[in-house]
Amino acid sequence: MNKIWTYLKDTLFTKKQVEHSENYQKIIDFLNKYSFVFHALLSCFIVFIVELISRRNLSSAMKFITQSPYAFMYNSFLVFASLALVYLFKRRAFSRLIICAFWTILGIINGIVLSNRVTPFGFADLKCIPDLLTMTNTSYFTAEQAAMVVAGLSVFILFCVVLYIKGPVFRGKSHKTVATFCILALVFIAIPITTRAAQKNNIVASYFTNIAQGYENYGFVYSFSSGVIDRGMDKPENYTEEVVDEIMATVEREKETTTVTAENAPNIICVLLESFVDPNEFNFMTYSNDPTPTFHYLEENFTSGYLNVPVIGAGTANSEFEILTGMRLHYFGTGEYPYKTILKKTDCEGIAADLKSIGYGTHAVHNNGGNFYSRVNAFSMMGFDSFTSKELMNITEFTPNGGWAEDSILVEETIKTLTSTPNQPDFTYTITVGAHGEYPTEQVIETPYCEVYGLEEEAVKNQWTYYMHQLNKTDQFISGLISELEKLEEDTIVVFWGDHLPTMGLTEEDMVSGDIYKTKYVTWNNFGLEKEDEELYAYQLMADILDTVGIHEGTMVNYHQTQSDNADFDTYLNGIEQLQYDILYGERYCYDGIDKYPATDIVMGIDEVLLNNITLSEDETTYLLTGESFTKWSRVYVNGEKVSTTYIDGNTLSIKAEEISEGDTIVVNQLGSSNTIFRSSNEYIFMTEMSTENTEEMIPSETELQTEINTETEQSENTTL
Repeated sequence: MNKIWTYLKDTLFTKKQVEHSENYQKIIDFLNKYSFVFHALLSCFIVFIVELISRRNLSSAMKFITQSPYAFMYNSFLVFASLALVYLFKRRAFSRLIICAFWTILGIINGIVLSNRVTPFGFADLKCIPDLLTMTNTSYFTAEQAAMVVAGLSVFILFCVVLYIKGPVFRGKSHKTVATFCILALVFIAIPITTRAAQKNNIVASYFTNIAQGYENYGFVYSFSSGVIDRGMDKPENYTEEVVDEIMATVEREKETTTVTAENAPNIICVLLESFVDPNEFNFMTYSNDPTPTFHYLEENFTSGYLNVPVIGAGTANSEFEILTGMRLHYFGTGEYPYKTILKKTDCEGIAADLKSIGYGTHAVHNNGGNFYSRVNAFSMMGFDSFTSKELMNITEFTPNGGWAEDSILVEETIKTLTSTPNQPDFTYTITVGAHGEYPTEQVIETPYCEVYGLEEEAVKNQWTYYMHQLNKTDQFISGLISELEKLEEDTIVVFWGDHLPTMGLTEEDMVSGDIYKTKYVTWNNFGLEKEDEELYAYQLMADILDTVGIHEGTMVNYHQTQSDNADFDTYLNGIEQLQYDILYGERYCYDGIDKYPATDIVMGIDEVLLNNITLSEDETTYLLTGESFTKWSRVYVNGEKVSTTYIDGNTLSIKAEEISEGDTIVVNQLGSSNTIFRSSNEYIFMTEMSTENTEEMIPSETELQTEINTETEQSENTTL
């Protein structure tokens, strides 16, 4: 081993003056002399490789070059600008490698992402990496894929280290000259100038209505880069206090008065159906039996309609953002998740906050990680009282692909939110996950709910068979929830809606609606509301639901209720933009400059986590902890330190016997990703049976205590007399 290490150290990690041949030096000198030309050619090559990897098809990559040559050249210019940074360093070969690897690795990631979902890889996805790293063996990536990535990066890093030590060093004139900095400055000043020119001439676009289509039309390098720079909302050109006041005055004149009170208001439940699409909307296949009979029953008998959502194939949190705030995603940067940007630091009036202001309890329920998409923080910023994530649920059933919790658990957890506040109405927002991809190309269900017809490829048929099966599971959840709500005998309205199409490469030609941004919503109520079908945008849905039950509260709610039909569409959209900017980025003129809807101290879960007892197992190797509301995400902490915990069932955990000692303080914590403590049990002071018996001997009995009290009283009276 020592010999191997000595060899590696001497050959790889020891700096030596390397003598190169005359021809080699001539090549190096030639490349240095014409490095700008070399960089230009290299940039075009890198863009081609990135597009080839992203599109996973040579003909598609060539089509991009031939049909969008100016977009290709603009992408190449951006890579060229990044390569100009090498002139700041002596080790130019090493610097080129790092920059080229940067773009190539991003392209590889994009190719992998597109193999699992419709939406390409964007800068906003980087903010989700900490959550994704805790979700191995799901549809996002497998443990094997993670290991391959780590191994590949390790080899690359080792190569970089060797190249840095052994690679060539620029031996020309000083690389840090005024001329060098001037050239670099010109290159980077040219970026915004050329970008504006390219946008003005429709070579690239400043906003992608369809992110996937935008990446395809304008190239990965530009599309990804625009997501880095273009964050948040631009200030509207005519944003002033007078403009906002005028909008608010118009709304105030036209708004109606809320007709319900906290005593007679109905429960309102909003249910996001993950990747749910009415199977009748697919015009390229048929099926043996209806996988969604409950959904279709609701569609026929209660208010329903098409719902225009802002994303396809992925981006659940962005459809969710529009639903819960009444705001429009269009005004944010390309591929941006407001949950991960502005809502990280700014509270935001939403439906929950509006209903909370008139006496509602506000809850969120989701059978997936609480930290994913930063939902805990976002829900707090939007006014929710509680959030029950998977870490607070005793989940025992998972989807056939093993990636997600079954939605059946959500029936009980949703009902809990209503029964937890017996003296007030509730708004509960429930998020399903069962129909989420990945959709296996192999048959994983022995007896699927229905057969699909019209698909030739076996792998594609297996995917759609799986998807239809999971649609039926979601439909069963809908039926189960309605059945339990009927038992409560409380006035309740529920709206079920699909957040986006599944990640199956669907096109407009595949859909009956002819639009890949259309899903559907259906409703149910038990107090006789009339059926009034209407096509809506996601940001209009909850304002419409609240209108039907006589609730007219909230800035965006009242705006949608009064202006969606009363103003021309452009004026209506301008008002949304003004109010949205004012609330999130502006001076909050609509609130008279105050923080009217501050973030809540959100509580995780409905049930208390209780630790009742700790007993030694029969083999004396473990301690069994018994209590209530334990889950697979329960972890035991001893004196504030986490110890290895084994989940047995909802009432039992176990830890190794050597982990605890006499007098230790024991707590059970429900953990989210990154060891976030969502909820804690009571503190339990550990004492063995022997020490407990000794303690009991030391504690006087109730009779002895009473005798002592009487004696002291008599002595006191005698002294007084």
